[in-house]
Amino acid sequence: MKNDGIDSANISALHCIDLSSPDIHTSVSLLKQACLDSGFFYVVNHGISQEFMDEVFAQSKKLFDLPLEEKMKLLRNEKHRGYTPSLDEHLDPDNQINGDYKEGYYIGVEVPEDDPEAQRPFYGSNVWPTAGTLPGWKETMKKYHQEALEVTKAVSRLIALALDLDVDFFDRPEFLGRPIATLRLLHYEGKLSDPSNGIFGAGAHSDYGLITLLATDDVSGLQICKDKDAKPQIWEYVPPLKGAFVVNLGDMLERWSNGVFRSTLHRVLANGQERFSIAYFMEPSHDCLVECLPTCQSKVNPPRYPPIKCETYLLQRYKDTHADRNSYK
Repeated sequence: MKNDGIDSANISALHCIDLSSPDIHTSVSLLKQACLDSGFFYVVNHGISQEFMDEVFAQSKKLFDLPLEEKMKLLRNEKHRGYTPSLDEHLDPDNQINGDYKEGYYIGVEVPEDDPEAQRPFYGSNVWPTAGTLPGWKETMKKYHQEALEVTKAVSRLIALALDLDVDFFDRPEFLGRPIATLRLLHYEGKLSDPSNGIFGAGAHSDYGLITLLATDDVSGLQICKDKDAKPQIWEYVPPLKGAFVVNLGDMLERWSNGVFRSTLHRVLANGQERFSIAYFMEPSHDCLVECLPTCQSKVNPPRYPPIKCETYLLQRYKDTHADRNSYK
């Protein structure tokens, strides 16, 4: 991690889960503690090589290094695939004077246009740079999309055990059989954040899906707030950890677990340095029914939320979060 002048007292000490460990009991115990505390943790030994991760970041940088006019040719389409310029998104409109000082690129589940599933929300064709512009770029990103999917599935099995469910609970076809999985490349150009004046790399928000997998470079910026209702809010940095993913739980899992596991507010503050990160958002299949898990309810703790279909839930959250914008996080 680069020396960013960050006070060590403001750094969050997250649990680190080794996905290759044969000691499943310890892994589940650590993960459960993390999910009860902050909903954020690291995973290491996840099966994706450092060499390949370096290649993904290098290809991401090549995209963002293109002239703006070239990137605008790849502008996000109606299926929310493609390029989003700086200031396009407002994740915390109540506290931001401008949008997020970041640019991004969305890549979703690739479904051919002649497939009936392509007509469903969040599915369809991706927007790809031409091979002449960025040779090998499409192939690298498609491979990473698949490998990241396997990591999130491995994490979901530990989450199932931590919730006293069968290890393969989320592997069922109606859950993660045909998931809504979105890869997002992100580039923070180095605009210095100033929270007191409403300037953020990414405004405060919680992810509204199931699980988010985040790869970062060695520049700090991600912060979490464990208690969103605290006055004032206390923000802690999540330092980059070489070779690790940062994993956080989304609002859907908080809902599914009846509030047992937490989805935590987070944001990005830029310190003047260029920063790259790669987020992977995992949601269940369109028709998955999100209803209180049997292990998370009792007579004294009845279900807090009515059952809802995943597709309906995501569309509602999309509308609430981006009521005046053509965007899906």
